[in-house]
Amino acid sequence: MQRLGTRGVHSIRRPWENQSGKKRNDIQDNLNKAPITHLQQMLSQSPPLTEYHKHSWFFKNLSRRETERLLLAPGNRVGAFLVRESETTPGAFSLSIRDLAPECGDVVKHYKIRTLDKGGYYISPSLTFSSLQELIQHYSRSADGLCQKLGSPCRSATPQRPWAQDEWEIPRETLKMVKKLGAGQFGEVWMGYYKNHQKVAIKTLKQGSMEPEAFLQEANLMKKLQHERLVKLHAVVTQEPILIVTEFMANGSLLDFLKTEDGRKLKLPKLIDMAAQIAEGMAYIERKNYIHRDLRAANILVSETLHCKIADFGLARIIETEYTAQEGAKFPIKWTAPESINFGTFSIKSDVWSFGVLLTEIVTYGRVPYPGMTNPEVICNLDRMYRMPCPDGCPEELYAIMMACWREKAEDRPTFEYLQDTLNDYYIATEGQYEMQP
Repeated sequence: MQRLGTRGVHSIRRPWENQSGKKRNDIQDNLNKAPITHLQQMLSQSPPLTEYHKHSWFFKNLSRRETERLLLAPGNRVGAFLVRESETTPGAFSLSIRDLAPECGDVVKHYKIRTLDKGGYYISPSLTFSSLQELIQHYSRSADGLCQKLGSPCRSATPQRPWAQDEWEIPRETLKMVKKLGAGQFGEVWMGYYKNHQKVAIKTLKQGSMEPEAFLQEANLMKKLQHERLVKLHAVVTQEPILIVTEFMANGSLLDFLKTEDGRKLKLPKLIDMAAQIAEGMAYIERKNYIHRDLRAANILVSETLHCKIADFGLARIIETEYTAQEGAKFPIKWTAPESINFGTFSIKSDVWSFGVLLTEIVTYGRVPYPGMTNPEVICNLDRMYRMPCPDGCPEELYAIMMACWREKAEDRPTFEYLQDTLNDYYIATEGQYEMQP
């Protein structure tokens, strides 16, 4: 570790400035003349990445957004940190720390770790280190200008045991149901075990809900949809009563979780992040030219680390007999686009309408949409161009997104790709990318 000069409270002399604060033209000119050579020199003098992989605080391929999700997950406390590769600058790193802000609760602060020409690293140019390990050790002893002294390395999510590819249609005897988690119009959901050792979720479908042949055809298609924001479909039992085996999500449905004590503690930034995760999963479904048809908080599952995943995609399409307006309450009127109610027309744009309704569920911690209205009243009011008013505490910018999802013409509604980008950038657009140097 090496200290360079004396640090001022309000100003920092950068390596390319002289004592008066003016640019040193010799250094700047050299950088301008040979930027590629300069970068190559930096990279050649830095330790290989493999040297850092052994450390629990180093995360190789991690986006800024996923970094924040990990650090803000339960199990991490203020001071939890990680080092990741920079998304924008090859050979550079970022230090991300969980902090506590009085006005908005737990947040994540990001600091750029810069590289010296002759090897070494620094966050503040007045304090340099020969290695990342030395930098971490120093800031673990003292915050020294950072938002927090470094505490424990970020806990990463424990990966679930991988599922064997050939174990698709499985015998009923291999499953053990342990705890009933809930029941719906099509069946029940249980926590259980596969072959007595792998924890899974088991969905039972009422006899007569669908033809086994039709279900298997659809399930094979659903199995091909693989994305980190979609609940993994592991296996099926195709003899009635049909069973669907999926990955287990510890916090259950988003609707139920939002109503818990932990759920009601979530601040708006985390709620919007959850919406962004759902939009990301739906953007994948959109790219695959697929549709969901029953997008609502009850069909979103939440992991132990508060990651959201979309469940039950595709099932609505093959339970046609249960999914007609004549069935009354079994048809989710309050989440359904007008063209779907009136003409039975479903598309990815009707899913976008449902997503707008889901946003109201999120921001109101699970309130039923169109409070105080019956299904027939909702249908009648939609025909008169009625839209839900802005929920209490909902920012106007977020309400504008809802209203865009509820445009009358399906083709005028945004894409899920647009919604994903807009929600991901909701706060970044008004924040700096990195904290100021200490």
